[in-house]
Amino acid sequence: MRNHTELSEFILLGIPQTQGMETVLFVVFLFLYLFTLVGNLLILTAILSSPALHTPMYFFLGLLAVLDIILPAVTCPKMLLYLSGQSRVISYKGCATQLFFYHFLGCAEACLYSVMSYDRFVAICYPLRYSLIMRPEVCVGLVVGAWLLGCVHGSILTSFTFRLTYCGPNRVDYFFCDIPAILPLACEDTSLAQTVGSTAVIFLGLLFWFTICFSYTHIGIAILRIRSTEGRKKAFSTCSAHLAAVLCYLAPVVIIYLQPTPNHLVDATVQIFTNIVSPMLNSLIFSLRNKEVKCSLKRVYHKVILVSQE
Repeated sequence: MRNHTELSEFILLGIPQTQGMETVLFVVFLFLYLFTLVGNLLILTAILSSPALHTPMYFFLGLLAVLDIILPAVTCPKMLLYLSGQSRVISYKGCATQLFFYHFLGCAEACLYSVMSYDRFVAICYPLRYSLIMRPEVCVGLVVGAWLLGCVHGSILTSFTFRLTYCGPNRVDYFFCDIPAILPLACEDTSLAQTVGSTAVIFLGLLFWFTICFSYTHIGIAILRIRSTEGRKKAFSTCSAHLAAVLCYLAPVVIIYLQPTPNHLVDATVQIFTNIVSPMLNSLIFSLRNKEVKCSLKRVYHKVILVSQE
């Protein structure tokens, strides 16, 4: 990041076309944010407290819950502050930090979804070799790779965005610092930054799509080969929650990048879904669709009740 910029801060204008609705939005987003935190903390508690859930699938699910706790924290607290009447100003370094962690964690989560789909592919298609293929060091290596790729992705986008000169204006027509909202404020040519950003997103999208399609194509073929109806249902139930979470993650991305004419209100709505609603839905999907998680949560609840009675 260069020091030649003349701006020391940006002003976040918020969600487009929502002037006068700050109080209502504050209450709604605060509820969603708290629900997201509580839901994902419960999933983490269930996994950590039950030895039966110390398997690769739940290891990845626990890490997804961690990401779903951290990712909303990148944008939501600042948004809640200015919706409650506090300052809309964000420092130059704070803006760069927000942009980096948003893309870093978003990329890491996309990679983790791909890893989870590979895990389900191995479990369904190679059940006898599952424990050998998905041994602990392989699981840790896949997760570390996902976080490293996310870090590289976020670093590239942030460096190419904030190496530009920003000398005014400093009013960001959005609710957080994202590349499409920041680049128009630059005082020099942004074509290189736009090209790098588009290339990085396309590369990540193709990698994500390839892994998901490859895994679930083979999973579907393997399920169709199972003769018993109960066996098919059991195999499908092991990956239905993950598939639902993937669809919730993919749908906003498709809307943003395939809409014929960019619309700030639509983009903001979709980003809010990605930042707050999707992490909340993940906690619901994986807790309601998973018997083991529900049983573990019940045991934790009964233990808490017993402790409180003593």
